[in-house]
Amino acid sequence: MPVQKLKSFLDANSVRYVTMVHSRAFTAQEIAASAHIPGKEMAKTVMVKVDGKLAMAVVPASLRVSIPLLRSVTGAKNVDLASETEFKKLFPDCEPGAMPPFGNLWGFDVYVASRLAEDDEIFFNAGTHTELVKLKYAEFERLVKPKVLEFAVR
Repeated sequence: MPVQKLKSFLDANSVRYVTMVHSRAFTAQEIAASAHIPGKEMAKTVMVKVDGKLAMAVVPASLRVSIPLLRSVTGAKNVDLASETEFKKLFPDCEPGAMPPFGNLWGFDVYVASRLAEDDEIFFNAGTHTELVKLKYAEFERLVKPKVLEFAVR
């Protein structure tokens, strides 16, 4: 079952979604392979600091966050990857590294790579390393209102 906070939010907003169980995996590419889904549709949540404020950068599993590009497109002076110790306690109901990309539920800005926004559906961690949620990208965008930018690279 997805993190209760996420499940309640999706249910309250009448979102149709599917949950999937897969073999325990930790990287987004491993998860995509384990669940037999295209890497370009697997959303990877990367915690970053934008001018000292924690945020989520969401990219397809097949790509990575370019810190220089993210800095440029956000107009920030400083952008860095956040360390696990900086955010782990903020997600007590999630396994480390398995946070769903719904930063709005935790008060974070969400930046989405434009390539991910091209997909009809996306998959993402549901708070554990063995469970995914699949939903329409349009629903994700409606609920999260992410900033869609070009900052993902191979």
